[in-house]
Amino acid sequence: MTARIERLVTSGTFSLDGGTWDVDNNVWIVGDDSEVIVIDPAHDPAAVQAAVGDRTTTRILLTHGHDDHIRAARETASLIGAPICLNPADRMLWDAVYPDAEPDQEILNSDTFKVAGVRLHARYTPGHSPGSTCFISPDLGVVFTGDTLFQGGPGATGRSYSDFPTIIESIRTELLLLPDETVVHTGHGDDTTIGAERPHLDEWIARGF
Repeated sequence: MTARIERLVTSGTFSLDGGTWDVDNNVWIVGDDSEVIVIDPAHDPAAVQAAVGDRTTTRILLTHGHDDHIRAARETASLIGAPICLNPADRMLWDAVYPDAEPDQEILNSDTFKVAGVRLHARYTPGHSPGSTCFISPDLGVVFTGDTLFQGGPGATGRSYSDFPTIIESIRTELLLLPDETVVHTGHGDDTTIGAERPHLDEWIARGF
């Protein structure tokens, strides 16, 4: 069975630094009719469970620790029976939501996760948060960027634990070296491609966000 990518959009809130905002999040499901990996199961555990169905979920991969991406993770993990994986550099964000529980597994740079005959390679891309991580699948011609790279530029860096020069360096060295045709599956909003975004790097640097 050929691996495929499914997108589920869920709605909820994001809170940090005393503010709360309404957000729609992309939940990504990668796999086939037998097994899947779920990336960033935001807001709605029941909807994620329904989308997964009776397939085996081998892992839940979190691109970073902001609460819109992780607040539903433990309930989702319980429903679909999968371990939660997070880069340890975002533990302070995790601990703010789950002070009495740890992620099940650390994601380290260059870790490889296999599902349905394809591989997802973890790439450490700090800036939006200290532990932000993207997942590159050359087999599928895609990268899951979380909130590191969007259509139109980098993710936000105006709040705690974020840094604009750091996210620019992450994008420059880890993402923009990918082939032009690589599809960028983002944490919010529409897809883009590496080729569409690469020419605008200097514009992002000049505007400062």
